[in-house]
Amino acid sequence: MSAKSDQQANAPAKWGKIIDHNRCIGCHACTVACKQEHDIPIGVTRTYVKQVEVGVFPKVRRHFQVNRCNQCDAPPCVAICPTSAMYRRSDGIVDFHRGKCIGCKACIAACPYDAIYIDPKSHSAEKCNFCAHRIDRGFQPACVTVCPTQAISVGNLNDPQSLVSQCIGREKAQVRKPEKGTTPKIFYIDASGFTLTPGEATYTHGFLHAQPQDLAVTLGDNHSTGAQTNRAPSGGMATVVYGSPQKAPWDWRVSMYTWTKSVASGGFLSAAVLGVAGLQMGRGFEATVSLVSLVFLALTALLLIWDLSHPMRFMYAVIKPQPKSWLVWGSYLITAYTGLLGLFLLALALDIQGLIQALRWVGIFLAAGTGGYTAFLFGQAKGRDLWQEPGLPLHLLVQMGVAGASVLILISQGIDATEEFSTALRWIFLGTLVIHLLLSVGQIIMPHSTADGARAGFNMVWGRYRTFYWSGIIGGALVPLALLLFSTVAGPVASVGAALALAGLAFYEHAYVQAGQSVPLS
Repeated sequence: MSAKSDQQANAPAKWGKIIDHNRCIGCHACTVACKQEHDIPIGVTRTYVKQVEVGVFPKVRRHFQVNRCNQCDAPPCVAICPTSAMYRRSDGIVDFHRGKCIGCKACIAACPYDAIYIDPKSHSAEKCNFCAHRIDRGFQPACVTVCPTQAISVGNLNDPQSLVSQCIGREKAQVRKPEKGTTPKIFYIDASGFTLTPGEATYTHGFLHAQPQDLAVTLGDNHSTGAQTNRAPSGGMATVVYGSPQKAPWDWRVSMYTWTKSVASGGFLSAAVLGVAGLQMGRGFEATVSLVSLVFLALTALLLIWDLSHPMRFMYAVIKPQPKSWLVWGSYLITAYTGLLGLFLLALALDIQGLIQALRWVGIFLAAGTGGYTAFLFGQAKGRDLWQEPGLPLHLLVQMGVAGASVLILISQGIDATEEFSTALRWIFLGTLVIHLLLSVGQIIMPHSTADGARAGFNMVWGRYRTFYWSGIIGGALVPLALLLFSTVAGPVASVGAALALAGLAFYEHAYVQAGQSVPLS
């Protein structure tokens, strides 16, 4: 053994796994053993055998693939978890801690392999943990022990003499989605491209053999992804006949939270910018704006806590933080912004002009951070390609401007505003609305960098979320723009335009958040 090989053999263990599809017979023994070993409830699973049928009768071939956590060296679920409930051990195993989980489902959104679920009994995020309890006692994982054809093998990747290292060296071993940069440690031998890449096979509304379906519908256009039915090189169909049902971890509550946060941050942000510019608004006006911001911040917090599967643990993100997670930084920003609004109201009540001006400056940055941190949170969700666009922070800032100007227009009705204030507010509204429209149009005409991003974009603009999207663009942007172009800030026309703009932002946010989760990952 060379000195280098000896050094590698003495290095700390780094566990990896080989799944050999030359041997796999699709018997599901690994799934059953995993369920029994970990007492996994009905309806969820840590490992399953995906099946894709390629071709048309009588020339059809079924491809198998064992799907599970890929035990990444750079796991996005660990980076995004706000409480370290997901963590990577020193031996490379990505494990979880039920007692720390708050049930935010961020890890599910982040995982590019759709390997994490919320357990119906523990209400915590769980997944394959490499049977770490068995590894620690010197045993192999349950799936390895039960496999009748020895299709699954585990070993130390740091040991060049281990079976796994040797197998990777001599066979054509592949990993799933290497472009995500997660460095998976689950290696597939002779796996089909139709199973490795979800977009290569057609997903139906239900699996082919799970319920009666019209074959023409099953093998027709794939409306759920916006793509045509995929065909094998021979001209046959490639259809998923057994797999994991596609589900979005974040529902309408997260869509609504992004909207309430835009309103809460945009209102004070717009008023603070006008105040710093020296425009007179009156203490009563600024107090009303601050109170509206506090109300919408409270709604934001309520929606966030309501969405947790462990709502009573919501404070863990603040008192037991994992600092790499943008959920943690978002919690800090929301808390600091809430305190600033309270202090600002006190300064207004006491008429302390120096403090009021200072808090406006600080508030501009805190409000922008509160409304914009979601862009970086979505960026940590590596499994969702639509959310990886670099212009998202700017777009969220623009949406804050639209929401803030709309709130100020509605509040300013019935007061004697100066001409300078009305003109500035009108231009903020029109300017941010135009930029919002341009950025939204850019999402349609600019090509997406990945196929999954294109599918999600199709679902948002032309697919199942098109009603929300176009309601937000036409009714919530074009119509208000026309109304405010030919009217002043004061009066019922401006109020209607502002109300429509706020409603349009809510529709647009829902389309964007849900479409980003609409593409199957496994």
